[in-house]
Amino acid sequence: MIPWLAPGDPFPPVERSLAQPNGLLAASRHLDADTLVRAYSQGIFPWYAESDPVLWWSPDPRMVLFTDEFVDRRSLVRRIRAGLNAGRFEVLVDADFTATMRACAAPRRGEAGTWITGEMIDAYGELHRRGLAHSVEVLGDGRRVGGLYGVAIGRVFFGESMFSLEPDASKIALAALVQLLRLEEVPMLDCQQETSHLASLGARAIARAQFCSHVAAAVRQQPIDWSRYRSRAVTDLLRAY
Repeated sequence: MIPWLAPGDPFPPVERSLAQPNGLLAASRHLDADTLVRAYSQGIFPWYAESDPVLWWSPDPRMVLFTDEFVDRRSLVRRIRAGLNAGRFEVLVDADFTATMRACAAPRRGEAGTWITGEMIDAYGELHRRGLAHSVEVLGDGRRVGGLYGVAIGRVFFGESMFSLEPDASKIALAALVQLLRLEEVPMLDCQQETSHLASLGARAIARAQFCSHVAAAVRQQPIDWSRYRSRAVTDLLRAY
């Protein structure tokens, strides 16, 4: 059994998360920005289907990408360099956060639905207005062809979802984000759950206790000044590759 949280209730310790399904910690009826801030600051995130209550998770182990371990695969580097030389794409930060979320929410090929509900779009949109959620967007010929979004508190970035309408567009967004985080001396990008795709880019699983210890310290540090990057091209960040 997991606890049912009323508005304002504290989360239980993450050590009480279930082993199966891995990391399920609690449930609640509604999602809001204040609860999201409390959750992420404790290493907890929401993930649920539209017909479900809000389910809160803290899996063990936790998939993370240390920014100095990002694998700049040869094929990706070739695509980045060719795109830069041809002026084929542009990378922006926070140009249209809601549109990026909606693009991430669009069902993938072979999938009937999405876990990014309208309630989520509203709650994360409020985080964005508070300066705590951000998007990285790749434009090709003026059209949004890839991107990602996530939550940034203190000196840690919690990745949420990516989308790609052209080959490697989401990877280009991730590569730009990694360079931005390196510049800002942010060592860790949370990837939440293990996937072979993320592992191929250098992400790896660490113990939940290690992850939560890092988060507890990082969220108290001086946050990134995202206004330095907002709505302007950061394409040149990719020249590091």
